[in-house]
Amino acid sequence: MALSRSQKSDKVKKLAGELETSTSAIIGTFTGLTASKDFDLRKTVRAAGGSYHVVKNKLAAKSAEGTKIEEALKGLKGVNSVAYTSGDPVALAKALSTWVKDNSEFTFKLGIVDGKVINVQEIGDLASMPGKEELFSKLLFLINAPAQRLATVINATGRDLAVVINQGVEKGKFGGSAPTGGDGGSSPVAEAHVEEASAGEQPSGAAQPENATASQSGEAATSEPVEG
Repeated sequence: MALSRSQKSDKVKKLAGELETSTSAIIGTFTGLTASKDFDLRKTVRAAGGSYHVVKNKLAAKSAEGTKIEEALKGLKGVNSVAYTSGDPVALAKALSTWVKDNSEFTFKLGIVDGKVINVQEIGDLASMPGKEELFSKLLFLINAPAQRLATVINATGRDLAVVINQGVEKGKFGGSAPTGGDGGSSPVAEAHVEEASAGEQPSGAAQPENATASQSGEAATSEPVEG
């Protein structure tokens, strides 16, 4: 049934409103596409964040005037459909390319990304690129990786420094000789006690004071038994 002029005008306005914010589109053609496959195709496009319409060529060209995908919808011939999105063009290209591999009834004609028309080969190249989410994930990894490595190095340096200090203390590297193991050596603490004890003693061979002699004599006298 042919559309009236007003119906055509309404379809143009509706499609134009949707295409106005679209930044990319893929134009395709098909033969013998069943209703179930058509439904599956539309579902695939929606899952990729896009919209899908089978279009009349003149209406499509009229609807796209003034939009970023205007060039892609000019001069179309035969049966055509358009899948378009204002989101990730890579996601749309991936979804459609995967679907087309299993459904030979549908083939690509051309595409457009941010006003630039691309051919079928370039649609395939677009589909092989990483999507926005994957790119963001890789970018975040690159941003966070140096900070993570720096934190790891800092933590490792702190641990290594603590180990070195502890080993130095155990080996007496900080203000004394090494502690004794079983070889009869003296520790820094033991040496300090010896120095303190010897500080009040007279040097060996020095003359003893008189009171010291008397005291020693008295001690010697009282050490003998007293006769009754």
